[in-house]
Amino acid sequence: MNKTRAFTRRQFLRSSAVLAGAPILIPSSALGLNGAVPPSERIRMGFIGQGTQGSGHLLGGAWTHVPGGYVARNEVQVMAICDIRRERREKSCNAVNTAYAERFGQPSYNGCVGYIDFRELLARDDIDAVLIACPLHWHAIMAMYAAEAGKDVYCEKPVAVTIQQGRSLADTIARTGRVYQAGTQQRSEWTNKFRLACQVVRGGRIGELKEVYGYRPGGAYAWPNGLGKPRPVPDDLDWDLFLGPAQWFPYDGDPGTFRFSSGDINWTPHHFDFVHWVLDADRTGPLEIWLEKDAPAFRYSTGVVVYGREYPGEPVGAVGGACFIGTEGRLAVDREGIVSYPATILKNPPGPHEVPLYRNTGHANNFLDCIRTRQKTMADAETAHRAMTLSLLGGIVMQLKRPLKWDPKTERFTDDEEANRLLSLSTRPPWHI
Repeated sequence: MNKTRAFTRRQFLRSSAVLAGAPILIPSSALGLNGAVPPSERIRMGFIGQGTQGSGHLLGGAWTHVPGGYVARNEVQVMAICDIRRERREKSCNAVNTAYAERFGQPSYNGCVGYIDFRELLARDDIDAVLIACPLHWHAIMAMYAAEAGKDVYCEKPVAVTIQQGRSLADTIARTGRVYQAGTQQRSEWTNKFRLACQVVRGGRIGELKEVYGYRPGGAYAWPNGLGKPRPVPDDLDWDLFLGPAQWFPYDGDPGTFRFSSGDINWTPHHFDFVHWVLDADRTGPLEIWLEKDAPAFRYSTGVVVYGREYPGEPVGAVGGACFIGTEGRLAVDREGIVSYPATILKNPPGPHEVPLYRNTGHANNFLDCIRTRQKTMADAETAHRAMTLSLLGGIVMQLKRPLKWDPKTERFTDDEEANRLLSLSTRPPWHI
């Protein structure tokens, strides 16, 4: 990424009054008395995107597994909110300021500042980390900008919309040394059902693994060809910034986050991330890809074949999970349940030391812990990229409708330039990777 271009607003902001809104905490609770976490030990965060996902992280939601959201955490200080929609931005800022006023016993509080442009938030030196939950086509680019600005990053999936974006993201995180956590929280949550399934299959309890059914096909991303009827841009929406790297077109009343996608690049990453965890494939990928029953199939160097569809007659696995077929049994798991055939496979599962896996106390906890320790997270950038690659490879094979050979080392198709052209997507200046 062109670092000079990426931060053209930084020099301006450092000499402006924008940063004057940083909070000054005076009450005893804010000074770390009475058991509170002092400001010097808090992780100072900014939140980019305040739709359903972003506001759920910030203020709490059933799927976030963080009661009360990040604003309720004593070890976190929410410093800034960014959203291209004024209503969302102001609503979240007001909610944070109200919560802190109550916590600190003050009549009012205005330490949480709102921004339209995420670059203004990233230019603040008093922010340690950001949580990104913006439109999908922004995820990888925005995360790279954040890393270049010295921020640690939690980013919702999909972590990238092309394979080239994902590689650039993983390389940027590695080069800058930032902590990165992808929002594929099944490795950490849901009463450890997924962790148990991973231990059972890796521990050989279903025999030699032969097939995996991932329940989702993957998908692709492309800028739209057809447009709706142009309409006036609402006063509270920055349409140009919504489009960002997308090719420009007039506002047509639909700023939906999924409007550029085909197939499924939203749910599939959950399924394939878990599949890769079980396969121990967080640093590699398949060798061959083809269509079978109108869904992608992937063959790995181990001989295991992953199918991007459901296992016939097995309902468990559809909600973020998968079904694993071995020589001595079968196991299926998702957010709602875990089953095995025969049932005895789950009666005496492997002990915690028999099949050691990365352990944490929750996805958000893991992110915050790694900010302090500088260790890799449960779903680091390379892991997230490889799982997202599988999702996007499925989209490519569905577009071309012919078998493909993939080199997971070079991350290119073998002798197929037409397929290789689908690894990237042109972006609008100045949002180049």
